[in-house]
Amino acid sequence: MTTPALLPLSGRRLPPLNLGASAFPHHRATLRLSEKFILLLILSAFITLCFGAFFFLPDSSKHKRFDLGLEDVLIPHVDTSKGGKNLAGFLIHGQGHDEHRHTGKEEERLRNKIRADHEKALEEAKEKLKKSRDEIQAEIQTEKNKVVQELKKKDSKPLPPVPLPNLIGINSGEPADPDIREKRNKVKEMMKHAWDNYRQYGWGHNELKPIARKGHSTNIFGNSQLGATIVDALDTLYIMGLHDEFREGQEWIDKNLDFGVNSEVSVFEVNIRFIGGLLAAYYLSGQEVFKIKAVQLAGKLLPAFNTPTGIPWAMVNLKSGVGRNWGWASAGSSILAEFGTLHMEFVHLSYLTGDPVYYNKVMHIRKLLQKMDRPNGLYPNYLNPRTGRWGQHHTSVGGLGDSFYEYLLKAWLMSDKMDTEARKMYDDAIEAIEKHLIRKSNGGLTFIGEWKNGHLERKMGHLTCFAGGMFALGADGSRDDKAGHYLQLGAEIAHTCHESYDRTTLKLGPEAFKFDGGVEAVAVRQNEKYYILRPEVIETYWYMWRFTHDPKYRQWGWEATQAIDKYCRVSGGFSGVKDVYSSSPTYDDVQQSFFLAETLKYLYLLFSNDDLLPLDNWVFNTEAHPLPVLHLANTTLSGNPAYR
Repeated sequence: MTTPALLPLSGRRLPPLNLGASAFPHHRATLRLSEKFILLLILSAFITLCFGAFFFLPDSSKHKRFDLGLEDVLIPHVDTSKGGKNLAGFLIHGQGHDEHRHTGKEEERLRNKIRADHEKALEEAKEKLKKSRDEIQAEIQTEKNKVVQELKKKDSKPLPPVPLPNLIGINSGEPADPDIREKRNKVKEMMKHAWDNYRQYGWGHNELKPIARKGHSTNIFGNSQLGATIVDALDTLYIMGLHDEFREGQEWIDKNLDFGVNSEVSVFEVNIRFIGGLLAAYYLSGQEVFKIKAVQLAGKLLPAFNTPTGIPWAMVNLKSGVGRNWGWASAGSSILAEFGTLHMEFVHLSYLTGDPVYYNKVMHIRKLLQKMDRPNGLYPNYLNPRTGRWGQHHTSVGGLGDSFYEYLLKAWLMSDKMDTEARKMYDDAIEAIEKHLIRKSNGGLTFIGEWKNGHLERKMGHLTCFAGGMFALGADGSRDDKAGHYLQLGAEIAHTCHESYDRTTLKLGPEAFKFDGGVEAVAVRQNEKYYILRPEVIETYWYMWRFTHDPKYRQWGWEATQAIDKYCRVSGGFSGVKDVYSSSPTYDDVQQSFFLAETLKYLYLLFSNDDLLPLDNWVFNTEAHPLPVLHLANTTLSGNPAYR
């Protein structure tokens, strides 16, 4: 089976064609001269210039000369005619002021100095020409490195001190029940297996191929090795108490993570994985390097917002700042789940730096969306950044749409429930989704379909399964006293998604499943039968556990843990599988970075006490990176009336 072209690789959306960097080759026909020949040319020109200047120097007895001395162009004129000193006037040498010419003795001294400089330059040139090509190249590289280090020093300006929010529950959470503790330790062991193999076979690469035992990357990271797994896994390592591994990651980031590369990356992916991961690591550990790197990277993403509407491009070149959209997106559109999943991280960036630019960018997006008409109250997945018009009317709570709705709710939670504007947008959107997209199957399973050009497609994606947790998280504070209703809706979605797991051979869920005729919660098409270590179902189990403490959610989570360990574990890490209905599945040979960031973190939290990262104090971004609630007393945000 071949992996489908539109393979979703992470988080809350359906990413682009996996074309890779090779799909867009950059060819340059350049004529290269050897460094030695270039050096010879430069030295020859310099020596010729110096000798020419020396031999054609005008004679002081016949001509007024230009002063080549050490006193530069201007000298103070000292007037002692009246016994005082007048330093206000300046005389320019070589402008016909004979009374200020140097004596013959001074000229001879200058000639001797020039002669000595020439001889020194010739000796240096001879020494250079004695060196080998490799030695010359090494010297050139040393000089380049010095320049790079100087530029890095300029980029690493100290950030203003900011009071940290009240950080509660960043460690422990150990359960008293020995059975639950054993399950939690099993998840920790799986994390160690995934990390150790990445450390051995893929270190510095974005991801790992656990069977081939080498590094792996996709076009969302461009053509650069940015250590995505390291950044994504840091906070999971920290809360699990794997502090040696955390320090390994921190050291790599400090010495090797460089965003000044000529690489085109996904703005969305880099935001949720890198900025989110770095910010979470900073808040948990207090290590400044993470904050500094997050701010450096954020500055590289800002050029993506240079569009006629302020809706950012999907991709941006980290070096040139040039942006563009995915070729497959509707009519050159940007994607709702991508430009709508920046708010949490950008608000924290403004909080930590005192610079409102990040906050203003995401608030501009919000204001633009509020002004637009929405068909049936639904947000289409595509918006053209040039015209500000919707693309095709396709609405989804799965890929392409999902995390936009999630971030509306979480913007409200992260503001200590002060951002009522975000809460209203969330409530309005959920009402429209419930009216037009949520249905019950003939077998009684509640599912969320997709709206395509006026038609409801009765299919639900694995990505959509996060919504069960979202409904539960947003139940408290919902309008018309519907908290109980939304908690129940979350439970029904959790049940449906568990069925999609339970009805497979491997007890792992497919990428998408249908509700047509007699087929319910089962994948029909071959290219929808894969499981790539996704977290969304387990994420919903965890939220439902936190809000209900119904033991079935821990039981379902343990079933998934055992299935992953049995069917996805290989000696070199963990791999996705291509067919969850096959008793002998083939591997896709990719250990996704989100497996360490999300799947294993949610499982660990599921078997931990609620005092580990309590939801009153922490809000998780769409890559499961915990960011603290910004209480009103600590915020410096003033652009939104909700924050005043």
